[in-house]
Amino acid sequence: MDDARIAVKENNLGIDRYEALEMVAGWGIGGVHITATGPFEPEGLSTQQRKELVRHVESLGMTISAIMKWGGGVDLCEEENWEANVQEGMSLLELAADLECGIWGAHVGVMPWETSDPGWERMVRAMERLGAHGESVGACVAIELGPEPPRIVRRLIETVGSEAIRVNYDPANLVIWPALLAKKRGEAYDRDLAWLQYEPVEGAITLSEFVVHCHAKDAIVRCDGQYQEVPLGTGWIDFERWTSLLAEAGFDGFYAIEREVRDDPIRDIREAVHFLRGL
Repeated sequence: MDDARIAVKENNLGIDRYEALEMVAGWGIGGVHITATGPFEPEGLSTQQRKELVRHVESLGMTISAIMKWGGGVDLCEEENWEANVQEGMSLLELAADLECGIWGAHVGVMPWETSDPGWERMVRAMERLGAHGESVGACVAIELGPEPPRIVRRLIETVGSEAIRVNYDPANLVIWPALLAKKRGEAYDRDLAWLQYEPVEGAITLSEFVVHCHAKDAIVRCDGQYQEVPLGTGWIDFERWTSLLAEAGFDGFYAIEREVRDDPIRDIREAVHFLRGL
């Protein structure tokens, strides 16, 4: 893989956020994936500061691959805080546009599999609002995969019909979430069924034309049903097939390394860069 298409999620390094930008630049890759928290919160960045951040990243020889916020604490299917969440989503779309990446990646909630569920209607309304706003400002919300199978995400995108609703493809989440949900329901984890339903790799075919950004992350589920994020290339994801399927679909965007386990993230992320370079 070309260095120009590799990015790193800067907050995963566990160091000062601006120092993280410098470190990532030193690895010679093309992008940095900005988490819109702390110094990069929308509310804390004026129009001028947003321009300065873009120029700073460019001065380091990189571009911003996407921004990220909402790691699981927001559910647009729920009535509680629905309007406030939609409003925050609009501000995040504006930040993505101002930072010239035009992509805001987000977990938007746990979508019902049945359209008769009231949560489905709330999700559709929220995404219609966000899609319209994204189209007006020049940015998209890239739904991060995980809580539901790719076919459900595709159904939502086709229902909304906005080009500002797209996908941030995280294959490891499609391994992790079925195990997480089985545990919550008190059920035994069934790998064969989960793999068939959630399509961690083959979902690249299901969602082919909607993918605008990817997370490079790996995972396994242990014999006891407990999921575990693992270093890139050591888990269940066949990265050669996954990236090939995306390439066949025309995806030419960033693969942003996400490493959320904190033992030695800098080492793991550096090794992940080398792994991606070998694909």
